[in-house]
Amino acid sequence: MGTTEILVCGGTSCNSSGGPKIYKNLLMYIEEYDLRKKTRVIQPGCFGFCEQGPIVVIYPNGSKEGVFYCQLKEEDAQRIVKEHLVDGKVIEDFLYVDPKTGEKIAKHEDMDFYKYQQRIALRNCGTIDPLSIEDYRYRGGYKALNKVLKEMSSEDVINEVKRSKLRGRGGGGFPTGVKWEITSKVDGESKYVICNADEGDPGAFMDRSILEGDPHSVIEGMVIGAYAIGAQKGYIYARAEYPLAIDRTEAALEDARREGVLGKNILGSGFNFDLEIRIGAGAFVCGEETALITSVEGYRGDPQPKPPYPAQGGLYGKPTLINNVETLANIPIIINEGGKWYSKIGTKDSTGTKVFALAGDINNTGLIEVPMGTTLRDVVFNLGGGIPKGKEFKAAQTGGPSGGCLTEEDLDITLEYDSLLDADSMMGSGGLIILDEDSCMVDVSRFYLDFTQDEACGKCAPGRIGTKRMLEILNKITEGKGDVADLGVLKELAENIKKTALCGLCKSAPNPVLSTIERFEDEYLAHVKEKKCPTGVCEGLSKWIIEPDECRACGVCEPVCPVDAISGQRGEVYKIDPEICIDCGVCAKKCPFDAIHKA
Repeated sequence: MGTTEILVCGGTSCNSSGGPKIYKNLLMYIEEYDLRKKTRVIQPGCFGFCEQGPIVVIYPNGSKEGVFYCQLKEEDAQRIVKEHLVDGKVIEDFLYVDPKTGEKIAKHEDMDFYKYQQRIALRNCGTIDPLSIEDYRYRGGYKALNKVLKEMSSEDVINEVKRSKLRGRGGGGFPTGVKWEITSKVDGESKYVICNADEGDPGAFMDRSILEGDPHSVIEGMVIGAYAIGAQKGYIYARAEYPLAIDRTEAALEDARREGVLGKNILGSGFNFDLEIRIGAGAFVCGEETALITSVEGYRGDPQPKPPYPAQGGLYGKPTLINNVETLANIPIIINEGGKWYSKIGTKDSTGTKVFALAGDINNTGLIEVPMGTTLRDVVFNLGGGIPKGKEFKAAQTGGPSGGCLTEEDLDITLEYDSLLDADSMMGSGGLIILDEDSCMVDVSRFYLDFTQDEACGKCAPGRIGTKRMLEILNKITEGKGDVADLGVLKELAENIKKTALCGLCKSAPNPVLSTIERFEDEYLAHVKEKKCPTGVCEGLSKWIIEPDECRACGVCEPVCPVDAISGQRGEVYKIDPEICIDCGVCAKKCPFDAIHKA
């Protein structure tokens, strides 16, 4: 009989919904039932299936087949110990329910959310204790670094990464091996490696989850990168809003130094390299590499003109290699399995897998990793479980505030760098927001532009003034004050900003606006011509109505209207006069049949 292992999700999402209390209670009841010697309870990183948290997975007696319990409460810990561990019963109440079939599923491998994934960057997330270097080593950790230092030259390492065809996962998709090669060939006594963990897209949490669940994979990738280019110092630049990721990474750095895989004379090879964390204040613009560098140097995080590029003159004017978290997490497995092995996953020009933060109007939300080339349709309707409440798919926003919208006509597009660019969208860092039929695309574009305009550094006039003017026009349209001429001005401003802005943030800020105007022009025209928001989202254009088919003619709404805008009599459908209505919404709150809504 082996040890029973209990994994309690320790990612930020589960932690915020009661995970630590469940963990504490499990330990208490395990002690109470005298199961401590044959039970191991750990808190790994994010399992990915965030909406189902808190999650507990139990692997009994050393088995590799676990039981997946979800949406737990702290008081459920006692039942898990008593009924599952002591009595040997699977607790039906805690099992996942498939949104399509209503079937209860015990094994996560049988869930659509997991069975369509291929986890490489996330290979250890949710399976190992992130605070245990022993757990990481048990799963093959630091084997790649040992191989590099003892068997490979820097050129060998670079060639292996080039052979993999790995492209940067931070958004630009530049070939990683080529970037390493360029940096390695630049002369300089001092060189630096920086991990960009300043993930700022709305709804994105890929990098955070990797650092929370598997920080050693990033550290190992950075040490290998440093060896390849000849650097002796590196920085992990993480945003302050990631306290758990920072704490676990700090602990991993201490363990790595203690075990000799970081610091001086690494693994007895004579190679020296050390790392430290720099914490950013949360400015979205610091995700841009030149702004990130100025922030690491201690200055305000402003973008700088290029050239010089970081590989030529980056941190403190020295050659600098910058990769994001997900890119670096792929490096150890590329070295272990070989670049050729990695290049066979995905597509010819976009190899490997990609991590996405799947969110919005979709049944299965969370963190996913799929081979490059997976179709949007597969992600939405297989892995994602489709749209809730039987509603229709309307759009998918890829690439965050810098990306664009894909429509129902694009469902069979493959999720890879070039195909998304051809569709006037982009991969970005991996945000994937699904929108249903009730979403207003004008309001969506306004939301993203509001975000980027607020986050723009203000250093260049197109970013400082141009995005402000665009936002003013979008606000005007959503408030019912726009006209057709505004659409032409929006397009003209957008194109000029894309051509003249200083950095990538503001160059791409107009993308959601241009994308939605192209694909949903009818919605924009409804806003400016008919003064109507087809989905009822834009309050300045929406009116309260009583749906005739849903009204039960009970008369509850009429007496509560403070301005007598509702007319009718018992037994007949009531109506709201839009000219009198003051948009207070009292009638909708009082209606017992939910027959009153915005339209």
